[in-house]
Amino acid sequence: MEAPAFEFRVLGPLKVVKDGVELPMSANRELVILASLLLNANRVMSVERLIEAVWAGSAPPSAWRQVAICVSRLRRTLGAGLIETSSPGYLLRAAPDSIDWLRFTLMMSRARALADSGQAEAAVPLMREALALWHGRPFEDIRGLRYDVARMEESRLEALETCLELEIELGRHHQVIPELLALVAESPFRERVRAQLMLAQYRAGRRAEALRTYQETRRYLLEQIGLEPGPALRQLHEQILRDESALMRPPAHRPAGVVPCQLPPRVLPFVGRTGELAALDAALLRDDAAPATMIISGPAGVGKTTLALRWAHAQIDAFPDGQLYADMAGAGPGAVLDRFLRALGVPAQDLPADPAERLALYRSRTARGRVLVVLDDVRDSDQVLPLLPGGVRCRVVVTAADPLDDLVARQGAHRAFLRPLPEEAARELAGLLVGTSPHGAEAVRDLVAASCGNPLSLRLAAARLRSRHAARLHN
Repeated sequence: MEAPAFEFRVLGPLKVVKDGVELPMSANRELVILASLLLNANRVMSVERLIEAVWAGSAPPSAWRQVAICVSRLRRTLGAGLIETSSPGYLLRAAPDSIDWLRFTLMMSRARALADSGQAEAAVPLMREALALWHGRPFEDIRGLRYDVARMEESRLEALETCLELEIELGRHHQVIPELLALVAESPFRERVRAQLMLAQYRAGRRAEALRTYQETRRYLLEQIGLEPGPALRQLHEQILRDESALMRPPAHRPAGVVPCQLPPRVLPFVGRTGELAALDAALLRDDAAPATMIISGPAGVGKTTLALRWAHAQIDAFPDGQLYADMAGAGPGAVLDRFLRALGVPAQDLPADPAERLALYRSRTARGRVLVVLDDVRDSDQVLPLLPGGVRCRVVVTAADPLDDLVARQGAHRAFLRPLPEEAARELAGLLVGTSPHGAEAVRDLVAASCGNPLSLRLAAARLRSRHAARLHN
C-alpha cells in the first residue's frame, strides 16, 4: 500500500494536506507542537523545547504528560510513522519538498548560486517562485515560536531584497518601484530597501522623488531613533545630487579571479565520526539568513583538525566564494586578517593601516558571498571574534582545546565535544595504518590498547612500528 502524500504549509496559516485533502487542525497546543516539529523536520526536538514552545516559560507541572497526549493525538490525525519517539523527545520525518519552508530555503539557495555565477536572468524567476510560497505571517499567535518567526521573516525580507536588487541590475527599475514603496512601508528601518528605492527612482528618471525619499528617510530615522542614515545611503544621496553617470548602469561584476582554497590536505585514512559530521552538516549547511559557527573542542590529539578538514573538503561546493584557513597557534588575529584580505583579492598596498578599517573591509568582502573560514588550534575567543566574516551565508569552523564558552554565549556558536575513538573505530584505523603483515592482528591490538582511542597517539605508534619493520627488512 502506497504511503500517503503529505504537504505541510507553514509560510502563512499552518495547514496540513494529506492526499490532496486539508486535515482539520484546531487544537492550539497540538498546532504549536506540530509547528515546532516541522521547523526542525528530520531532527530530534527535545520535550523541554516543545514545552517552551507551548507554554513560553509558564509550563504547568503536568507539561510532560500533556505534550505526550498532544503527540498521541497528532499521530492519530496524521497517521502512524510520521512522528517518531527519539530520545530526548520526538522527530518528524518528512521529505524536504513536502514542507514549504524547506522548499523556500532550497530554492533560494539555488537561485543565489545562479546569481553568484552571473546568471541573474535565471536566478530572478526562481526567487520569485520561492517568494510566492509565502501566504502570510507564520505562527502569528504562537508566543513560544516568536524567535523562529523572526528568523523566518528575516529570511523572507532578505530574499526579497536580493531579488529586487537583481531586478534593478537587469534594468527593471520601473516595475519594482511599487513593490519597493510597499516594502519601505512594511519595514521602514531597513536602509537597504530605501537605497534600492532611491536607485530605482533615479534610473526611472524620477530624480526629485529619489532625493525626497532620502529626506523622508533621514527625517524618519532622526525622529524614531535619533540617528542619521548610514554611510551607504548618504553616499548614494551624494551621487544622486552629483548626477554621477555610474548610477545609470548596473555595477560591473568583478572579474573572476582565483577563488581562495587554503584548506590543508586531508588527513588519511579517516574512520568513524559519523555523528560529528552530521552535527556539522546540521549546524552549518542550513540556509538560514544568519551566520553560523561550529566549535570542535576536545583534548590534544583527539582529531579535531582531522574532522574539521574532512568536513570542509567534503563541502567545498557549498562555499563557491572561497575557503579560508589559518593555524591560530601563536598567530595574532591581525596578521591572519591581512592574509585573508590578500586571499580575497585585496592588493597588499591597498590594505588600510587602521585595524578597524581592515576589519570593516574584511566584513565587506565577505558580506555577499558564501565563504568558509576554518580557524585551527584556537587559544581563546579573542582570536576568533576579529575573523568572523560579515555575510549571512558565511560559515566558520573553529577547533580548540578550550570549549570557548564565551563564543557560545555571545555569538550563539554551536559546539561539538570530540571524544576518543570508540574501540571498533580505533581498531579499524589501526588496521589501515599497519596494513598487512605477519603480526598485523597482534600489532593492531597493541596499538589500540596503547592509544586509548586517541587518533594522534595511534598514528604516531603505527608510524614507529612501520619504521622498525622497514629497518629490519633493510638489515
